[in-house]
Amino acid sequence: MNHITHGTVTGLSRCVHRITAPNPGVMTGPGTNSYLIGKNELALIDPGPDIDAHVDALLAGIEQINGKLKWILCTHTHLDHSPAAAPLQAATGATVIGMPAPSNSGQDSQFQPDLVWQDGDRLQADGFSLRAVHTPGHASNHLCFYLEQENWLFTGDHIMEGSTVVIVPPDGDMKAYLESLEALKLLHLTCLAPAHGHIITNPMETIEGLIRHRLGREDKVVRTMATMAAATVEQLTEKVYDDVPAALHGIAKYSLLAHLEKLEKENRASRQNALWALEQGH
Repeated sequence: MNHITHGTVTGLSRCVHRITAPNPGVMTGPGTNSYLIGKNELALIDPGPDIDAHVDALLAGIEQINGKLKWILCTHTHLDHSPAAAPLQAATGATVIGMPAPSNSGQDSQFQPDLVWQDGDRLQADGFSLRAVHTPGHASNHLCFYLEQENWLFTGDHIMEGSTVVIVPPDGDMKAYLESLEALKLLHLTCLAPAHGHIITNPMETIEGLIRHRLGREDKVVRTMATMAAATVEQLTEKVYDDVPAALHGIAKYSLLAHLEKLEKENRASRQNALWALEQGH
């Protein structure tokens, strides 16, 4: 598989090009992927972080494709996805589309979309159309975008290549995440284009694998809790994620909490102060 190079325009299909931001890391993989869709009228999915070099690379990519940027779409408002929308809109006059940040969420509160999209909203351009698919879970305001002509789904952080998504409560919701994954199975998909990593050409197998992985982790949570009268999130993380390097337990505990909150919603677990326990009969 080709290496991802920051700032380079990479053609992925007849109307999809990728430019990756120079923000690699534990949470972002090789960096945030920005996708340019179209030939004449262009849509940009996930402008990424407000890094001068990345904004310049996107503007150069638009010029290289010889199109006009008309729309900027954001999958969600985490700080590695939406902040570059403002300078790009200032430079191009493009219409910004997405959902605003939840209040008091620590997300990009400066993101102010011109059009607030909901599930099913659609953009018709010269040569392509994009449809919004609301996929809460990683973030309550998360949208995927379905490229109808090619059956591609731009997944933002709902699905990433090579790793599982961290679910951070309270805005992150494991129950909603799994339900959103199930909903994607109703689409006819040929390719997943994530915001981090390479494109994924076995979409249904990937989606099913993610569901199995999450439910398998949930089963391990339940089995571990069954051996303990009550436990803190930290105590459970150490045991449930014993197959993950200890250096990553600080991140893993958020997804562990999301699993616990899902079990709580299903009346399978309860908490008292900082201690969690299974409900009787589970």
